[in-house]
Amino acid sequence: MKTKIREYRSIRNLTQSKLAESVGVRRETIIYLEKGKYMPSLKLAHDVAKTLKTKVDKLFTF
Repeated sequence: MKTKIREYRSIRNLTQSKLAESVGVRRETIIYLEKGKYMPSLKLAHDVAKTLKTKVDKLFTF
């Protein structure tokens, strides 16, 4: 899986910690998501996309 979380996060000037806090996960989860090593649940993918003000299909390529 490929993600564009890092790109969208930097556009919004969010740190990994701030994004993690906003979606209710640990920073390590965001790190694994950015590296494509963790498959998010639909809810987590939606929460991340909502926080980054984009759509799930723009963030993740499954």
